[in-house]
Amino acid sequence: MRELLLEIYGRLYSRYGSQGWWPGDSPWEICVGAVLTQNTSWTNVERAILNLKLAGLVHTGKDTPGMDGHYAAKFAETPTIELHELLKPSGYYRLKTCRMLEVVAWWTKNTRNGMLSHRLGDLDHWRASLLKVKGVGPETADSILLYAFNMPTFVIDAYTRRIMARHAGIPLDINYEDLRGIFMDNLPHDVALFNEFHALFVRLGKEDCRPRGCSDECPLKSQLAPQLICPGK
Repeated sequence: MRELLLEIYGRLYSRYGSQGWWPGDSPWEICVGAVLTQNTSWTNVERAILNLKLAGLVHTGKDTPGMDGHYAAKFAETPTIELHELLKPSGYYRLKTCRMLEVVAWWTKNTRNGMLSHRLGDLDHWRASLLKVKGVGPETADSILLYAFNMPTFVIDAYTRRIMARHAGIPLDINYEDLRGIFMDNLPHDVALFNEFHALFVRLGKEDCRPRGCSDECPLKSQLAPQLICPGK
């Protein structure tokens, strides 16, 4: 499996190059994006984050480093009805307001100057801590840890599931932890590799390995045995 994963990575990187993920100017903004992207498109998340920036609740790219705690605190102090309006573009805005406030409480308790406050290298500790936050599932927790805090955990999403089922013969209904374990057990725990691999899966899933089948340009279309080749468009 290790060889297969590295081959997939190599093909994707050759096709698309570096993706420069996750988009965001600070750990706090990345954390906000990871929560808001649940059940919506990234375009909608960008609109909500722009609202938060204009309201002074997210880093604007021009502030001094280490201001994340300030923005999280301001978020918590903002009236709920105002948060509803700011988050409305992301969909399910009432639910996401509640989830964001739960995450803010976790952030305030566990971070300092945009960094985890203690036991920095303990991935299992921080993953378990985030998974206790109401509304934070494994995909959101892993996204926050990988992209906001540079911890080596692999993010599993719908693109990953589809691509691995189609091109590696992995059951589509495999549970999150088992699919994550395939990557965690067979690849070096390297933040840059996990970051780029996940981003490349997203790029492939959006452009060339879509739900109805692969495009002619799919870099994995001829991968493996004939029964695992992508169907046509």
